[in-house]
Amino acid sequence: MPQYRISQAARLMGVSPDTMRRWADAGRVRTTTDTSGHRTVEGVELARLATDVAGEQDRQRAAGQSTRNHIAGIVTRVKRDEVVALVELQAGPYRLVSLITREAADDLELEPGMMADAVVKATNVSIEVVRPALKRGGPLRGLGGL
Repeated sequence: MPQYRISQAARLMGVSPDTMRRWADAGRVRTTTDTSGHRTVEGVELARLATDVAGEQDRQRAAGQSTRNHIAGIVTRVKRDEVVALVELQAGPYRLVSLITREAADDLELEPGMMADAVVKATNVSIEVVRPALKRGGPLRGLGGL
């Protein structure tokens, strides 16, 4: 079962380690202490907390809107062409890029610095797992590492 130190758990949640410690002290997330004396959070417990926090954000949405898959951020770039516009949004540590019609970008009056939501509706989402480097020779890189 994966265990995360407070700083790792905080990074995964997008909050400061102090916030994660306050949540633990308030009983919002259960922690244990590892053999080195560091507070840790079990992966299942962190997943529960992430779901709880996401649910709180969902309840803050206006009525009449779908609450799932909205990611709030700030517009960092709008590159308009004759037909399309490329829009970049920074949401915490995540950069989201959308290609929309120029007409839609103009109607929304999209400009860098304004707040906006990325609304994600996907039929295919890839999931990757970070694997530790191999002991000899480091991580495999493409087929050349085989």
